[in-house]
Order: sequence, then C-alpha cells, then structure tokens
Amino acid sequence: MIAILIGLTIGIGLPIQTSINSRLRESVGSPFLASLASFTIGTLFLAVVTLILDHTLLFSAGLFTSQPWWIWLGGFFGVIYLTGNILLFPKLGSVQTVIMPVLGQILMGLLIDNFGWFGSKVSALTVTRGLGALLVLLGVICTVALSNYLANHHNNADTKPAASLWLWRLTGVLTGMLSASQTAVNGHLGVVLGSSLKAAFVSFLVGTVALVLIVGVTRTPLHLTIPAGADHNPWWMWIGGMLGALYVLGNVVLVPIVGTGLAVVIVLVGLMTGSLLIDQFGWLGAKRHPITLVQVVGLVIMIAGVALIRLF
Repeated sequence: MIAILIGLTIGIGLPIQTSINSRLRESVGSPFLASLASFTIGTLFLAVVTLILDHTLLFSAGLFTSQPWWIWLGGFFGVIYLTGNILLFPKLGSVQTVIMPVLGQILMGLLIDNFGWFGSKVSALTVTRGLGALLVLLGVICTVALSNYLANHHNNADTKPAASLWLWRLTGVLTGMLSASQTAVNGHLGVVLGSSLKAAFVSFLVGTVALVLIVGVTRTPLHLTIPAGADHNPWWMWIGGMLGALYVLGNVVLVPIVGTGLAVVIVLVGLMTGSLLIDQFGWLGAKRHPITLVQVVGLVIMIAGVALIRLF
C-alpha cells in the first residue's frame, strides 16, 4: 500500500511540476531561465540527499575515458524535455503536455529495449508489446484528436486552429523520446557509478551546466517581474526543481519494492490523474480545460497499453 501511495504521489507531482515551471517562466520571461532555476534547485536538493545517503558526490575521473561518451548525455536530454514541457504547456494544456511525451517515451522505450541501446538489456519486440504500443497510440488519438473533432463538430468551429497544434504535439512526442533515452542513459550511469542517487545528481548537474551555457550564449537577461494580472509572485513557483528531484528519488525507492513494470503503471496513473485535476480545476494558475468522457476513455486505453508493454 505504501508503494502504491509513493507511486501515485510522484506521478501526480510531475504535471504539477510542469505547471509550476510554466508559472515561473511568466515571471522570469524565458523558458531557459525557468529551466535553469528548476535544474539548479533540483541539483542542490539531490546533492544534499546524496551526501546524506552516499556520503560523497565524487567519482573516478577515469570514467571519462573508460566509459562511452553518451553516459553523460542524460542531463542534456533532461534539459530538452523540461524546457519542451514549459513551452508546450500553454499551447496544449496539462493533459496533452503529458500525453504526447508519454507516447514518445513508449515508442522510444520499445526501440531501446528491442535493440539494446544505451547498454540496456535486450527485450525483443513481441506481439503483446506491439499490441500495447498500438493501444497507447489509440488512446492518444482518442484523447487528443477525437476529443478535438467532437468539440469542433459540436460547436461548428473551424478545425484549422486544432490542426495547427499538431506541430506542438509532434514536438511533445520527440521530447518524450529524449526522456526515455535519458532514463536508459541514467540507468547505465547508475550501474557505472554504483549509485542511482549519484547518477541522478550527475544528470541534474550536467543539465544545469548546459543551461548556464545556453543562457550565457543567448545573452538571456536575468530579471524577475510580476506578470500582468498578478499582484505578486507566489512562493511555490520555485519548488518545481525539488518536485523533479523527488520524482527521481521516488522511482529509486519504488522500483526495488514493486519492480519497474508495476512502478511505471502506478506512476502513470498518478501522472494522468494529476494532469486531469490541473486541467479540470485550473490549479496553480493554469487555464481550465474541462475534461470529457472521451478523454477519460482514451486515458484508460493508454494505461491498458502501458500495462501490456511493461507487465507482459
């Protein structure tokens, strides 16, 4: 029961983190600055936890020459994924900002497992796993495309605005593929370092350094403003990075208890629940997008597909 509560909690926390970082972007004026703040806070939080549990942040410098170069890319992939979510959120809403990357994660996960990329154990693409992927795709179509079609048909609205969103949806799929790659890379890095916590810290640290360089090269001005229509900046807009770190740590705790397959399903249920709650009630300053029965059915189909992929 405790494992289920942990999984649901960190799953719900992921879309909340996206909402928080989107609010932070409004105050700092740049998705890169918002990502930098989030990564910095997450890095500091993981550094403290790693020091407490592992007692050191250091590792052998020989890893830079003895291990493949791609083991250090997890942080870069994380930067793209987080920044992408900040950009997608105001365009697609909370549910779609979660769904599209999930589709990319599933597809890339199948490819990584099938070919053993990034040092992963080979798990051949079977009929059952392929059926699971098709169910996920069907769920996405049901939740996104069918929902928009019914809304436009009911309101006799022009479908062009909805069609223009497909570029953003494709971007979401690509960021999800990079997120799955980050998971595989960090998993291998954890084996090399002998610590999942230290691997998460290194990943966050690399991402923070990358964002510092990006902000420096683009000469993004550092400033903090109060957005129009708001009378102050809420304190909670600074805790997105901590939620991201807790998500990583939650998975570290959860996987040894229930296994990777069940952990993914539990977290996904929490993630979808959090997204629907944010869209339904407009929490954390998000624009309200009332959920429909079609979206609920689509999410159930997606969860069934993920269960087939991960549990069988």
